[in-house]
Amino acid sequence: MRYLFVLFITFLCLSAKAQQTEFIDFISIDAQIGFKTAEKMIVGGVTYKFKVLKEIDSVFINSRNNIRHFEIHDSNLKAEASLKEDMIVFKKHRGDFLKDSIYSFKLIYFLVPKKALYFTEKENSHQIWTQGQGKYTSHWLPSIDDMNDKIEFDLSITYDKDYQVIANGALIDKISNDSTTTWHYDMQKPMSSYLVALAIGKYEKQVITSKSGIPIALYYYPEDSAKVEPTYRYTKQLFDFLEDEIGVPYPWQNYKQVPVKDFLYSGMENTSCTIFSDYFMIDRTSFVDKNYVNVNAHELAHQWFGDLVTETSGTHHWLQEGFATYYALLAERDIFGEDYYYWQLYQYAQELIAQDVAGESTSLLDPKSSSTTFYKKGAWALHTLREKVGDKAFKKAVKIYLKANAFKNVETNDFIKEVEKTSGQDLTGFVAQWLLSSDVLEEEMAVALRKNETSSFLLTMKTDPYLSYRTDAEDNYIPSSLITELPKGFYAIQVAVLEEAVSTPEYPTSDDLIEEAFQSGQIQLRQTLALGLQKIPLKFQKYYETLLDDQSYITNEAALYNLWANFPQKREVYLDQTKTIYGFNDYNVRTLWLALAIATPGYEEDSKTTFYNELVGYTASEHGFQLRQNAFDVLSSLGLFNQDALSSLITASRHHNWRFKSFAKQLLELLSENEKYKSIISNLQDNQKQ
Repeated sequence: MRYLFVLFITFLCLSAKAQQTEFIDFISIDAQIGFKTAEKMIVGGVTYKFKVLKEIDSVFINSRNNIRHFEIHDSNLKAEASLKEDMIVFKKHRGDFLKDSIYSFKLIYFLVPKKALYFTEKENSHQIWTQGQGKYTSHWLPSIDDMNDKIEFDLSITYDKDYQVIANGALIDKISNDSTTTWHYDMQKPMSSYLVALAIGKYEKQVITSKSGIPIALYYYPEDSAKVEPTYRYTKQLFDFLEDEIGVPYPWQNYKQVPVKDFLYSGMENTSCTIFSDYFMIDRTSFVDKNYVNVNAHELAHQWFGDLVTETSGTHHWLQEGFATYYALLAERDIFGEDYYYWQLYQYAQELIAQDVAGESTSLLDPKSSSTTFYKKGAWALHTLREKVGDKAFKKAVKIYLKANAFKNVETNDFIKEVEKTSGQDLTGFVAQWLLSSDVLEEEMAVALRKNETSSFLLTMKTDPYLSYRTDAEDNYIPSSLITELPKGFYAIQVAVLEEAVSTPEYPTSDDLIEEAFQSGQIQLRQTLALGLQKIPLKFQKYYETLLDDQSYITNEAALYNLWANFPQKREVYLDQTKTIYGFNDYNVRTLWLALAIATPGYEEDSKTTFYNELVGYTASEHGFQLRQNAFDVLSSLGLFNQDALSSLITASRHHNWRFKSFAKQLLELLSENEKYKSIISNLQDNQKQ
C-alpha cells in the first residue's frame, strides 16, 4: 500500500503542481509561529482552509526538505511527505474531496529554514527576517508556492517580550507573559505566499498618516532616532502622490517599513510590510549621495503592481518591475522635478544601449530577461505608451486594469486590452516593438529625450562632446561662466560639462571652469572635482583641500585619498582633519582613514595597534556585510590579516548574502595561496567544522 502511495506522490509531483489551482482554492492560512532561537528552528502550527472546485482525491502543500517533523490534527486525513519534491500530500481515509465543499485541517511542524528566513546578529541583540520572493516562503511556512493561488494569511508569532514583531496586516492583539509576547496579525485580503513576511528585532517606530487616512509605520533601531527624518524623507508625499496618480486607493489596512541587517536586496514589497536594507538608514549628510527615496517609492508602488495584481508567471514580470520603476520615477518627478525625470530616463536608456552592445538584450516578455530589461525597458515602454495614447486614456486604463483584476493574477494582455479600449487605438505595433522584440529602440528614446532641455543637452554631449563647448560653428570655446549660465534647478548638465573639462585639460577654458566649480558651493559639482582630479595640479591644491569639509561622504573619501597621495608632506594634517568622519553605514571614510593612518610613517605610532584592532573588529559578524567587506578590502590592501580576521573571513564565506559570500570565498582562495596564511586558514577551517 505504501508503494502505491509513493507512486501516487510521484505522479502528483509531475502534474498537480501546475494543476492544483484548477481543483483547489486555498481560502486562508492561519499560522502560529514560535522559535527555538539557539537552534534556529521554527515550531509552528498551521490551519489550512480550502474550497474544492473540482472533485479530487488528494491535496498538497509545499514544504521544503528541511522539515524535521510534522503531524496532522485531523482524524479524517492521512498525510505523507515527499521531501524530494518539496511537498506534503494529504488524502482522506475514505473517498475524495468533494466539489463545492470547504475543508480545514491543522498541521504541526518543526523545521530549520535553509532559505527565506534568516537569523542575523547585531551588537547586543539579533534579528529574524524573511525574504520570500525567489526563495519560497514554504522554506519556513508550509504553504502554496504557486503565486496564482491567492490566500488570506494571518500570523500569530510568539517571541521574547523585549523584541518587536512585525508582519503583514493589522496588529489586532498582543498577549504577554513573563518572558514572551504573542503578536496577532490579521490580513483581510488574499495575497500570493511569496509576499508573506515577518521581522523580529529591537525597534522603535514613528507613525504618520496619509491624506487618505492610512497609518504608515516607520521602524528604526533605538540608536538611529536621528536618522528617521533623512531616511524616510518624502514618505507621506510619495504615498499621497501614488494614490492620486494611480487613481485606486491603497488596497491594504496599513503600511509598514522595516530596516533589517544584511538584507539580500535593497528592499522587498511584502504586502503592507516592506522590508529593506538598513544600509539605507542614513544621516543628513548621506542623503545627498545615497538615499532611500527611490527604493521607498519603488516598493510602495509594488503594493498595487505586484501585490494587488500579480503576474501569472515570469513571462509577465515587467507588469510588476516595469510598473514599479515607472511609478517610482513619476513620484520622484513630483519631488525633484521634470529635469530629474528625464535625466533618469536618459540613464535608463544608456544602460539599455550598453546591454545591447554587449549582446544581452532580450524581450520584455522573456522570463529570463535581466533586471535592466524588466525595470528600465519596462519603465521606458510605459513612458512611450503614455505619450502615444495620452494621459487621460493611460490613467483611465490603469485604473480599470487594477480594479478589474484586484487580488487576482494578470497577464500582459489584461493591461494592453484596457489601454486599447480607453484610447481607441490598435496597439499591435507597440506590443511588437516594445514588448515582443529584443531590439533597443534607441532612435525612439532619443526623440522622447529631445523634448527636455537637460536630456537633449546630454544627448548632444554624448554624440559630440566638443560641440557643447562652442558658442557657434567656429572653434570659439564657451566662456568660463558656462556652469552658472546653464539651465537652473538641476545639475546634470553642469556635471557633464565639468567632467569633460576635467578629463580634457587642453580646453582653453578648462581651468576657469574648474575654478568656477570649486567656488560654486554646489556639492555635486565639487564632488565631480573630488572624483575627477585624481592628480591634483598644485594651482588647485588650496581649493581641493576645502573638499574635506563638504557635507558629502563620497567627496570626503575621494578627497582624503587623493590629497594623501598627492601631497605626502601634509598627510598628518589631512588625517587629523578627518579622524572623526565615519561616513556611510559601511564606514567608507573611517576604514580608508584607518588604512592611511596605519600606512603613514610617524603618524600616531603609539596608536597603530589600536587602529589595526579597530579595523579587525569591523570584520566581525555583528556588523553589516558592507562594513565587513570594506574592512576585509583594507586588510587585504595592507597585507595584514591576523587570526581573528581570517576566522571572520571563513565565517563570511558561508554568509546568506550571495554577493558577500562570493567576495569572501574569492579572497579566502587568494589568501590561501600565500604561505603566510595557508596553514592558519586550513586549521581554522578544520576547527570551525568541529
